[in-house]
Amino acid sequence: MRFVRFQIGEERPQFGWLHGDKVGRIEGDLFGAYKRLTADIPLKDVRLLAPSTPSKIVCVGRNYVEHAKEHGAEVPKIPLIFFKPPSSIIAPGEAIQLPPQSAQVEHEAEAVIVVGKRGRNITAEAARDFVLGYTVGNDVTARDLQQTDGQWTRAKGFDTFCPFGPWIDTDFDLADALITCRVNGQMRQLASTRDMVFGVGVLVAYVSSVMTLEPGDLIFTGTPAGVSPLQPGDTVEAEIEGLGLLSNPVRSAD
Repeated sequence: MRFVRFQIGEERPQFGWLHGDKVGRIEGDLFGAYKRLTADIPLKDVRLLAPSTPSKIVCVGRNYVEHAKEHGAEVPKIPLIFFKPPSSIIAPGEAIQLPPQSAQVEHEAEAVIVVGKRGRNITAEAARDFVLGYTVGNDVTARDLQQTDGQWTRAKGFDTFCPFGPWIDTDFDLADALITCRVNGQMRQLASTRDMVFGVGVLVAYVSSVMTLEPGDLIFTGTPAGVSPLQPGDTVEAEIEGLGLLSNPVRSAD
């Protein structure tokens, strides 16, 4: 099943489900009791929004060995986690804005876990019961600020630095999926999710040992090697084969 969050004209944003090229509305609570209404709205007639409204966005650093190597960093022995603020979220198709404070903003294509129900101290074995599904994300990063600040909040937290979507897939198998990133059609990142140092179960268990996970929360699972700078006028496409394509234009901030 693929769930979306969408808007038609000036209507309020709402959740829906995909059936081919049609969207059906969701009646009730996507993270609780709900009913799927008939899929009779053409996908081309809706604006897809970021498919979740998380209370928090937890990210995992250096979760691919080759990405750690390209920055001359050690691979963590336990998950290295940090936050992006919900204010950094943008939808598929919205513009990533390059802030004047940074001269080196880079893409980071990632698989994203969407939490399905509230949980604390979840075991790795039980983790899948707390996962609604997966989506595609781009952990946009001001690399120069990450290197100079000594911590990552500013580098990761600018407005527009958290595109994700276009939907949540509840049936997707993340064990061995091809993850790519293209800029203006040129391949920049190419890897498999099987190369993650810490898998879904370990990540959900570790994060939930620190903080309570709420329905709709996101866990960005880390990016593979190949990150590179973005320039105004670029189009960046993060894709996970079989899951979805996330495309965003790039421009200078106002």
